[in-house]
Amino acid sequence: MPLELFAVTQPGLEDICAAEVTQLGLGPGVTLPGGVAFQGEALQLAVANLRLSVATRVLVRVAEFRAPGFPELHGRAAKLPWERFIPADAPPRLCFHVSAHKSRLYHTAGIAERVARGVGERLGVTPELVAPGDDDADAGDDARPPTRIYVRLDHDRCTVSVDSSGDPLHRRGYRLALARAPLRPTLAAAMLHACGWQPGVPLLDPMCGSGTIVLEAARRACGRAPGGDRSFAFLAWPGLAGAAALAQARGDLALKTSTPNAPILGSDRDPGAITAARTNAERAGVADAVDLAVRPLSAISPLPGPSFVVCNPPYGVRVGNHAHLRDLYAQLGHVLRDRCPGARVALLCGDELWRRCDLPLGVTHHLKNGGLAVQLVQGRVPA
Repeated sequence: MPLELFAVTQPGLEDICAAEVTQLGLGPGVTLPGGVAFQGEALQLAVANLRLSVATRVLVRVAEFRAPGFPELHGRAAKLPWERFIPADAPPRLCFHVSAHKSRLYHTAGIAERVARGVGERLGVTPELVAPGDDDADAGDDARPPTRIYVRLDHDRCTVSVDSSGDPLHRRGYRLALARAPLRPTLAAAMLHACGWQPGVPLLDPMCGSGTIVLEAARRACGRAPGGDRSFAFLAWPGLAGAAALAQARGDLALKTSTPNAPILGSDRDPGAITAARTNAERAGVADAVDLAVRPLSAISPLPGPSFVVCNPPYGVRVGNHAHLRDLYAQLGHVLRDRCPGARVALLCGDELWRRCDLPLGVTHHLKNGGLAVQLVQGRVPA
């Protein structure tokens, strides 16, 4: 039987992730609130974790059933094939993420406890429960990472899934040096996909900060997988040949490796931000594929031919004074009209400041960045 897979995304990125699922040959996927559902074997699971650049994590559905009460929930949980997902060499550490909507069972701690009891009965062990953190469960002094189990009840219908990714997929492994208000790599990758940028076309981020947008572009241009520098939870699953599948996925990717043949430029007026960007570029293995420079917005160079300007300017919430930012956005529009005529533009903005650019831009996606409501606006600089 194929695995039922679900690529979790930030709200608003589902359509971009669905297009990437199809592009990677994993689809067709079904777009649902919060992610994209698709099917696959061990190889497709490995490819999804290795190469999806927009997804936050990839879940595997274990079962779906009615659970109007705790006895039904516990009984069904005890019959699920947990031995496929949980190593038996030590008592398992379980981290539950539970949600309940319009169901008779609504006490999330009680739901987690009943499912954990079912896991213990199936495996003949007593599991340890680990409280979830903001993004993942803290292993504390125990080096064994927990198995993350997602339980969702909706109108008494229970869906049980296991996380195959481990750490969230936005943790690429190369970003240790950060500037102020850093952008998550998954959101940077989504911007690149949404605006239609492809390797081989010049790209500029004139306010690049620690370089997330240009580094995501450079890694894509060099054929480096988003998850190429990290490990995944599914490698420890007893019932899945995860290591062999991941090795095959890496081998298939190596055959497609390319190098950028168009400039990928990042600049910022803050020397500390560019220092961080260069450090991250070295860790990401793309230091030779990007051009990073300390440069004010007014000094950016014209881009050759058709090009893209992709940028995450300050919003005035965490960085910058809102009144002064109006002048900054007006200057951005003036510089782009002067230096980048005909360029495709994608900006991630916190409010209506993008209108100060005086460019033909429009909102295409409503998103969240670090808990803040933001808009992805796109358009083209008049030729």
